[in-house]
Amino acid sequence: MVNVDTPSSLGKPRGDPRKLYPRLEWEKDAIVLGIESTAHTFGVGIASTHEPYILSSVRDTYRPKEGGIHPREAASHHARVAPHVLAEALRSAGVSIKDVDAIAVALGPGLGPALRIGATIARGLAAYYSKSLVPVNHAVAHIEIGRLYTGFHDPLVLYVSGGNTMVAAFAKKRYRVFGETIDIALGNLLDTFARDAGLAPPYVVEGMHVVDRCAVGAHEPADLPYVVKGMDVSFSGLLTAALRAWNKAKTAQEKASVCLGLREIAYSAATEVAERGLAHTRKSSVLLTGGVAASPILREKIKAMTAYHGAEAGWPPTPLAGDNGAMIAWVGLLNYLAGVTVPIEESVVRQRWRPDEVEIPWR
Repeated sequence: MVNVDTPSSLGKPRGDPRKLYPRLEWEKDAIVLGIESTAHTFGVGIASTHEPYILSSVRDTYRPKEGGIHPREAASHHARVAPHVLAEALRSAGVSIKDVDAIAVALGPGLGPALRIGATIARGLAAYYSKSLVPVNHAVAHIEIGRLYTGFHDPLVLYVSGGNTMVAAFAKKRYRVFGETIDIALGNLLDTFARDAGLAPPYVVEGMHVVDRCAVGAHEPADLPYVVKGMDVSFSGLLTAALRAWNKAKTAQEKASVCLGLREIAYSAATEVAERGLAHTRKSSVLLTGGVAASPILREKIKAMTAYHGAEAGWPPTPLAGDNGAMIAWVGLLNYLAGVTVPIEESVVRQRWRPDEVEIPWR
C-alpha cells in the first residue's frame, strides 16, 4: 500500500532553516530527491530550499504475512514498488526529474540487500540524468527531520525504532551517542513480542501498536525485569520473560497485564536514560524520533519527564516519525548545499554506519 504525504498533510514545519542552518545559502534554488530503503520501507521524498521545504513523501512498506523481515524479500519488494513510488513522489511534488539538482540516498545503517536496492536506483538516476549523488546517514536523517518540524535548535535526541535505540546529542561537529541498547531495539522488542504472542501482524492498528492496545484492559502490570545499565538499556531479557509470562497466562486479564508490564518497563527504561542524558547535557529540549516516536504512550512519558525538568518535548509528524524518503531528501539537501557529494563508484552501502561516525558540516 502506497502512502502519499504532501505539505497539506504534513503541516508547516516549526523550524526556520535559516536559523537552524545559518551557514547554508538558502537563497539558492535547489531541489533534492531522497531515497530510503534501509529496512522494510521504500520511500522517496522531495525537498526544496524554499517553503514548504518538504514537497512530497511517498512510501510503500513491506509487510510479511508471517514472521519477521527477511532482507532478501524486503529487497524484492523495494525493487518491485520503486518505479511507482518514484513517479508518485515527483507527481505529488509537482516537479520533474529535470528540476531535481541532486539524488540523495540512505547508504546506511540497515539491511544489506534492502540498502543495495536504494543505492542502485540512486546511482542509476544520478548517472543517467547527470545529477550529483549525495550520501545520507539514516539516523542523522531521523534527527534532522525532527529538528525541522519541531524547531528545536539543540535538543537531546531519543531515537527509537525497530533497529535503533539511542540517546544522542550534538557536540564538536558530530551527534555523540550517550547511551543505546546493548542488545535489541525498542521497536524490535515490541514487534517480536507481538508476533510471537499472536497479536500481530498487523503491528499497528488505528495508530496504536498492538501491544499498547492489548494493555488497555489491564488492571496492573505483570512483574517483569527492568534493566538499565548506566546510560544503556537492555530488552532481550524483558522479551524472554514477557513471552514466558504470556504463555503461562490463562485469562485475557492476565495477558493484558503482561502487555502492560512489557510496555511500561520498556518505555520507562527509554525515558529514564533520556532523563539522565537531559540532566547530563543540560539541554532545554528533548526530540523523540524514529518509528516508535509515533506511540502516544511514549510521547506522554517523555512530555511528563521534560516538563518536570522545565524542558520542552517534541517529535516530527507521525508520517515522518518512521522511515521515509522525505528525511533523506532533507538531509540530502543540507549535504548538497554544504558541498557533500560522493562519486558513484565510491557510493558503497554501510550496514553498520553509526551517526557518531558522520561529521556534520552544516551546524
